Amino acid sequence: MTLGFPAATADSTVLRRRGPVMARRGAIASAHPLVSAAGVRVLAEGGNAVDAAVAAALVAAVVVPAMCGVGGDIFAIVHRPGGGDDALLAVHGSGVGPGGVSADWLREHGEDSPVGHRVMAQHGPLSPAVPGFVDGAFTLLERFGSRRFADLAEPAIGYARDGFPLSPGGAAVIAEARDLLAAFPATAAVFLPGGRPPHSGDLLRQPDLARSIGEIARGGPETLYRGELGRRITVALAEVGGVLSAEDFAGHATDTSAPLATTYRGFTVYETALPTQGFVVLEALNIVERAEVGPGALTSADGVHLGAEALKAAFADRNAYAGDPRHVEVPIDDLISKGWAAERFAAIDPARASTDARAGALSAAHTTSLCCVDGDGLMISLIFTLSAAFGSAVVAGDTGILLTNRAGHCFSLEEGSPNLFAPGKRPMHTLNCYLVADPEGTPVLVGGTPGGDYQPQWNLQTLTGLIDGGLDVQAATEQPRWQVWPSTYPAEIGQPMELRVEDRLGEATIAALEAKGHAVARLGPWGAGGNVQVIARDPETGVLAAGSDPHSEGLAIGV
Repeated sequence: MTLGFPAATADSTVLRRRGPVMARRGAIASAHPLVSAAGVRVLAEGGNAVDAAVAAALVAAVVVPAMCGVGGDIFAIVHRPGGGDDALLAVHGSGVGPGGVSADWLREHGEDSPVGHRVMAQHGPLSPAVPGFVDGAFTLLERFGSRRFADLAEPAIGYARDGFPLSPGGAAVIAEARDLLAAFPATAAVFLPGGRPPHSGDLLRQPDLARSIGEIARGGPETLYRGELGRRITVALAEVGGVLSAEDFAGHATDTSAPLATTYRGFTVYETALPTQGFVVLEALNIVERAEVGPGALTSADGVHLGAEALKAAFADRNAYAGDPRHVEVPIDDLISKGWAAERFAAIDPARASTDARAGALSAAHTTSLCCVDGDGLMISLIFTLSAAFGSAVVAGDTGILLTNRAGHCFSLEEGSPNLFAPGKRPMHTLNCYLVADPEGTPVLVGGTPGGDYQPQWNLQTLTGLIDGGLDVQAATEQPRWQVWPSTYPAEIGQPMELRVEDRLGEATIAALEAKGHAVARLGPWGAGGNVQVIARDPETGVLAAGSDPHSEGLAIGV
């Protein structure tokens, strides 16, 4: 059976959605129906998977503004069939923090975490980093695309200029963030028209954003990073107390590299490289691989315990060793090695939860994501973000561009941390996305999810569900979720550890986890959140199977 495809005996009656979307000419799975519609339209008109993904991402920047935007970041893994230099590439589109201030200055202007240590301002004008989304999108099109950015941007410009009807979820997230959005007049003017949150079904118009995307479509990334649009953003940011400069923008470039990889039970799993925490997924998979995990074990107390302890170990290693590789030396080969996993696995007590996860001793953000595969087998997993919900909450003046808070959210101010803020340094990212090749080496599946530090955890659960559990792509998105907290966010580190679980795990499993010493926090049956998107491809027939997470308003659709 092809990875991610439904078995002939699959019981679809237990699923909230009937099963995967099956297609041949192309498929896309994303967090919002309008996003998926934009991508599938490009596929139907002859564009390839990367064209479709960029068009969809631009629409997402308009219609899911809490999760992503032109002022955010973007990462991707792309497989191009037929070999060549770009046969398998990771794209890292994230920017640096401000270059004109020091860690000491940011401590002085920061805030206290719940346990008392100083962290950077979590929102507001001191929290943005240089946005990487625009240059990342152009880089993807230059390397893999067949359509012009200007043509792909037309649907997004239309939704921004003319408005789009807010979904119930979209209206709810604005209402929840009302106080944050109201703190900045330019932001309130966009998201709180007339001084109130819009209702479900109301049209949300963003004409300034439409003009800015149009400027980028005409002038390319230069207009944002070294042109008039970038100048207007930094001037508007300075007017409300920001410190990002035109020089910070001018030095931006997208990084590309071979993805990181490990094997898991014969499959090869590829992940985005630093500064993402894709290696956390690979390290955790290597640890879990040391045990036998059959289909029934995935939601058993022993299975959840093993996964949780593996992730605690991988997160502790991330906090101890990982940072921007241009500024710190990261022992990445060691961290994703099988030998290191054996050491970390040996330290796990199968009967007792750890409450103080520590790094091993080496010798020597809300977000959204989408996946797209076309009829030729070009595959992309794309993830893009503003970090927290609505990012910094600062719309840069009349540009309509909402800026990320990735610098404030993710840089550490603790001396000795490899992720300590430094001028011109990129913060570590919670983002990651993956691609899986079968035992013969053929890429057969792409996937990802937003969720901050929950991303590696849900990606681990999705991958083990697919490989160990034999689940199809839709069933894999619907597994009962669990997550350890806290993990890597500087403002959360130091608080007591919890294992947050959906009640669908079952009373017996939850009771057994508590007996192992986990401080279990119940989230309700579907309360974990997430937005898992997965597409599998049968290499023999080219048939596609796409799944989209019922935790969100997303949609998988094919042609």
